[in-house]
Amino acid sequence: MILEKLNLSGKTALITGSSQGIGKGIAMAFAESGATVVLQYRKDKNEAQEVAREIKKIGGTVHVVQADFSKPNAASGIYKKALEKVKKIDILVINASVQIPDEWLDVTEKDFDLQTTSNFKATFQLIQLFAPDMIKNKWGRILTIGSVQQVKPHPSMIIYAATKSAVLNLVQNVAMQLADKGLTVNNLAPGVIDTPRIDEKVPESDERIIKRMETPIGHIGTPEDCAGLALLLCSDAGSFITGQNIFVDGGMSL
Repeated sequence: MILEKLNLSGKTALITGSSQGIGKGIAMAFAESGATVVLQYRKDKNEAQEVAREIKKIGGTVHVVQADFSKPNAASGIYKKALEKVKKIDILVINASVQIPDEWLDVTEKDFDLQTTSNFKATFQLIQLFAPDMIKNKWGRILTIGSVQQVKPHPSMIIYAATKSAVLNLVQNVAMQLADKGLTVNNLAPGVIDTPRIDEKVPESDERIIKRMETPIGHIGTPEDCAGLALLLCSDAGSFITGQNIFVDGGMSL
């Protein structure tokens, strides 16, 4: 019975930032569970098409759309593009984000605006656009991908961490308003996950920063570690879970 509830056959999911990393892991898991998947990429079309080919190899149905959430009207643009590909979006996973490491005194207005627009403003706009259709259908799942930095902010990522905390507050607010309408809204907060992002250089590399990246479980996570929880939260198996912030971090948030 529980396996039936985890099946996403007949559902369509839009996963932003799904050409690599956590987004790709979630897209693959949803496709394996029967969902039609809409992939979003920002600039690397070939990378997104490679993920699409992998999904097709396992028998999945997939579409690819482009959007840059730092640009005006990006959210409304992807809403239109997605619905040109599929009839409806049942599941919205907001994974795309921008992270610009820098010392807090060196953060420029440009980098501040880029991160707040891409990570927070776009999240609100995407929910605002896709939720009404889910309400009409009396079923919907919205999942934002946050970060362990909501509670353990990295000193060199002050704006990124702040946007992730803001998104969590948004999720909890919207979840209360949509709970009786057949929709759940949750936040999955990863710790250190083995994706291309962890190779990005940060200004500080002293022992204090390195220690912050240690996990009690003894190793870093994988996109698949996040995908399992995402599948639960975005299926019928997770219908009684809403407004929650769930860490997938090997105990790093403890």
